Amino acid sequence: MSKPFFATTRRALLALSAAPLLAGVAAPTWAQTNAWPTKLVKLVVPFPPGGPTDTVSRIVGQQLGERLGQSVIVENRAGASGSIAAAQVKKAEPDGYTLMMLATPTMLAPHLYRKPGYDTVKDFAPVATVYDLPIVIVVNPTLLPEVTDLKSLIAHAKAQKAPMNYTSSGTGSFGHLSMELLKQMAGFDMQHVPYKGGVPAITDTIGGQVPVMYSDLVAALPHIKAGKLRAIAVGSPERVQMLPQVKTISEQGVKGYDAVSWGALLAPAGTPKPVVERIAGELRQILADKDVQERMLNAGAIARYQSPAELAQRLQQDYQRWGQIIRDKGISQD
Repeated sequence: MSKPFFATTRRALLALSAAPLLAGVAAPTWAQTNAWPTKLVKLVVPFPPGGPTDTVSRIVGQQLGERLGQSVIVENRAGASGSIAAAQVKKAEPDGYTLMMLATPTMLAPHLYRKPGYDTVKDFAPVATVYDLPIVIVVNPTLLPEVTDLKSLIAHAKAQKAPMNYTSSGTGSFGHLSMELLKQMAGFDMQHVPYKGGVPAITDTIGGQVPVMYSDLVAALPHIKAGKLRAIAVGSPERVQMLPQVKTISEQGVKGYDAVSWGALLAPAGTPKPVVERIAGELRQILADKDVQERMLNAGAIARYQSPAELAQRLQQDYQRWGQIIRDKGISQD
């Protein structure tokens, strides 16, 4: 039986009358996206002021603010390898006005803490890679005068009756994980002696309490130049500009070895794609600037742009790769 004509017409009229209301609900979202930014942007740094992540964030934040025509304010929220900041940024409104400079420790914290408060891969929108932070194996030249390269370090370690000690800035630090990967790939052993921070670890390596350290290059470089530490290998696939004479680990026989700490800009998941693409486009131009590159290099970081898609791939791959090392070695910060 066919429905009465007046009933069908009434439903059609109701649907038509509702359309402007629905359009009105959606319209502010599009308008906000097109007008973005209309107020200051907050860039959260999950570490204290003064380190390379903070310094790079301030360099990039200033440039980004100038290009956007709005202030970009850096806010430091340190603690628990950056997981406190990440858990807060995750809950921020996904409108492009809250960003975070992710660093490798914060990326990996969910593998190291039982309740980090966020999922690195799922809870954020990748915006762009900003920098690489090289790491370097250094030895005390007085304690290990015969160790001048990776081959001699491995030979010396294998000759010991008990595992030789090495240090890093802490349990679960990138230096710790990178040495564990190297031990696994090269087939030798050393005992990790964790410190609470890179400064005391370097101080004791110079002082002779430990003979070897896997360190951020920015922290070790002044002591390398002063002759207090000897650099024997860098973890990146290519040699680094700051120590061009030091070979990579891959060059020295451990083929395929790749350990690079890095930083990237993230936004809360759900941030509109046009906003993400706008920021990424500005960052691409900022990081191509020679003056910006030089200022970042002085902070120990190498400018490195990757698009949102490239960053998403790198984030997922590194999260899984280093997470496997953490699980295999039973490493935890709880």
